[in-house]
Amino acid sequence: MKRALIIGATSAIAESLAGQLAKAGASLFLAGRSAEKLELIARDLKVRHGVEVEIAAIDFDDFDQHAPLIDRAAERLGGLDLAVICHGSLPDQKACERDWRLTEAEFRVNCLSAISFLGHLANRFEQQRAGCLIAISSVAGDRGRQSNYVYGAAKAGLSAFLQGLRNRLYPAGVRVVTVKPGFVDTPMTAHLKKGLLMASPETVVRDILRAAESGNCELYTPWFWRWIMLVIKVIPERIFVRLKL
Repeated sequence: MKRALIIGATSAIAESLAGQLAKAGASLFLAGRSAEKLELIARDLKVRHGVEVEIAAIDFDDFDQHAPLIDRAAERLGGLDLAVICHGSLPDQKACERDWRLTEAEFRVNCLSAISFLGHLANRFEQQRAGCLIAISSVAGDRGRQSNYVYGAAKAGLSAFLQGLRNRLYPAGVRVVTVKPGFVDTPMTAHLKKGLLMASPETVVRDILRAAESGNCELYTPWFWRWIMLVIKVIPERIFVRLKL
């Protein structure tokens, strides 16, 4: 992966991913909300690995910025081989239940903005008939649960979009990888109790890079979440509605 665009580059997972790609000699274009954080990450990567790192601050909710950002990244790096969508947020479920505007905002950041980026990237990669698109969804999208169904529904929409995109781009030789992490120890989950199911960003990144190289199209990370979600998905609805999950 010689030329990589990472969108949402200031997240813990994305920062770890950037480090591993830079270590392998990749040129990077990092896009995120905070120019200050991007500057710090870029400076560190350049010093540690001596690679080209370009940055751009962007408001993910301003969809008109998406296509120009991708064009700029391709121009600065001389093309794109890999693009990774990492941005997102973990909403307050109860607050979303009280205020539709919060629910709409969460769908925009966790689903629609990612779909916008993917649409522009898909057209570019389809035309060049090469490349790999990776987007971070969530195991929460596999089944709606009362504790986080706003987040889960947004991620379910993203996962379904990625399935269709994978089907569309297969003949063009473009790989599309859906990443479904469980609980990851990041600032976004700092309020959650840490337990045996909590994974490190480094573990998730290692699995992402393996999936990108192997051609795996749907990654549950860590691996045991595939089986946990399989059990959750097969519970009959008449029983499931009685559970507090």
